[in-house]
Amino acid sequence: MSRRRVVVTGLGAVTSLGMSFEDSWRALLAGENGVSSIVHFDTTEFRTTFAGMIRDYDAEARFGVKDGKKLDIFTQFGLLAADDCFADANIDLAATDLDRVGCIMGTGIGGIQAIESAHLVQLERGPRRTSPHFIPKMMPNALSAQISIKFGLRGSNFVTGSACASAGHALGMALRTIQYGEADIVISGGAEAAVTPISVAAFAAMKALSTRNDEPERASRPFDKDRDGFVMGEGAAVLMLEEREHALARGARIYAEVAGFGATSDAFHITQPKEDGIGPTKAMNDALKDGGVSPNVVQYVNAHGTSTHYNDLVESRSIRKVFGPQADKLAVSSTKSMIGHLLGGSAAVEAAATCRSIIEGRIHPTRNHESPGEGCDLDYVPGEAREWKIDHAISNSLGFGGHNVCLLFSRHDD
Repeated sequence: MSRRRVVVTGLGAVTSLGMSFEDSWRALLAGENGVSSIVHFDTTEFRTTFAGMIRDYDAEARFGVKDGKKLDIFTQFGLLAADDCFADANIDLAATDLDRVGCIMGTGIGGIQAIESAHLVQLERGPRRTSPHFIPKMMPNALSAQISIKFGLRGSNFVTGSACASAGHALGMALRTIQYGEADIVISGGAEAAVTPISVAAFAAMKALSTRNDEPERASRPFDKDRDGFVMGEGAAVLMLEEREHALARGARIYAEVAGFGATSDAFHITQPKEDGIGPTKAMNDALKDGGVSPNVVQYVNAHGTSTHYNDLVESRSIRKVFGPQADKLAVSSTKSMIGHLLGGSAAVEAAATCRSIIEGRIHPTRNHESPGEGCDLDYVPGEAREWKIDHAISNSLGFGGHNVCLLFSRHDD
């Protein structure tokens, strides 16, 4: 039996650059900065005092007083991105078989803000003042559950959790769900809202975060010799994956085809990537093999590109291993250079940016890339956005725990 083809027909996002994917995309192309000093809490005693935050966000204005209190902010971001995605896809849900529509999302941490707030209430006011909404608010699967409840999606519904590869795994599972005939549409992506005191303090304690506190706008600098750690970000992105014939039958706009998926493990260290890059290398090779695409016809890599020493070095090394001489012809850029690292949601934003790059023939730059770091010897698209015809592109996600995901996207011309 031939495998069903899967295409992307909707994109939605909320990031520190905009409250829609359209606004975020325009800012990404312009190389704008979405990183600034943290305003959510007092950072006086913190090693790192900035992040890629969604500023001036008003939960009550978006969801009302009642629902605003019942939904952790990571779920709120996911719902807003889903709204944006459905509007972009221009789909008539009343005319759609919702038994055949699934929702598979990813998050690395889930409702950490709800956890921190509930813990403070218990310490200060006692256990009897704990909210009955706490559990359904903090559980990671609230993300996919609340999206399915809002839109009436009755197909496969769950959340993946693999640190910074979470949304990548979610998109891969969404691809397989449609390919195997279990659904015609799957809403997929990821969300994170971990700019909280405990999260920022903990990542800083690991010395994973940049400490460029005097220049937050220059802190996220993937593949640059002066990089000193990643920048936390928050937000969400949601993609509509749809079986190709189903999409064509309803006259949907198609951004790209989801052509392949590869996932591996380093089996090495809980936070540090293995320096030989064997895990990411195999994930990329597996995705290309899955899509039947040769490395020499790929034009673009949306890199994991975190701005940490080991990640950028190992990813660059892995790309060279996969692509050989073709590596010098690739354009490679990092979305995180502008919005920071959305942890479990990052792969979704980057997948959406990759799809938009394919249909528009434009790729966003890597902000703050001024001088290549040692071993970082690829074309990282410094400076400005670039006109770039793309037939095939990959998007990488590498997570704590040694999780490696690669998604292959291809131009849809037929």
